[in-house]
Amino acid sequence: MSGVWLFNNKGVARVITNPTKESFELQEPTRAGSATAPGARRKILVYVPTNQVITSYAELEQRFNELGWVRYYPRKPKPDLIQFHRSHNSIHLISLPKNFAHLKCHHLYDIVVKNHSNFEVRDCSPSS
Repeated sequence: MSGVWLFNNKGVARVITNPTKESFELQEPTRAGSATAPGARRKILVYVPTNQVITSYAELEQRFNELGWVRYYPRKPKPDLIQFHRSHNSIHLISLPKNFAHLKCHHLYDIVVKNHSNFEVRDCSPSS
C-alpha cells in the first residue's frame, strides 16, 4: 500500500494515499458523504429537480419513493444495510449503510448512476 503513513502518540497508524497539505491538518472526515481521504473535499448528494441537498434517509426515501424505488427486505436481512429496489422484477438494487453518517462517495455515485437525471454528487462548499 503506497502513500504517507502517519502515527499518532498511541502508535496507531493510518495511510494517506494522495497526500495534500490539508490531509495532514484534518485528521478524519466528520460528516456524511465525506471523501475517504482526509483533507479531500466533502461530497454531497443533490436532488436535481429541486436543488435539494439530501441530508437524511427520510429525505432520500421520500425522493426514492417518488421515483419508484421502494425498500427491499431480503429473506436474510443484513442488519447494517438499508436496501432499495425498483420492483420485484428489477435487477436494480441500491445498498446503503444503515447509519446515514456512514455514507461514502461510492454510495452516492451508486445512487447517481441508477438515477442519473435526478441526483448529482457535488463538492460541498466550504461554508456548508
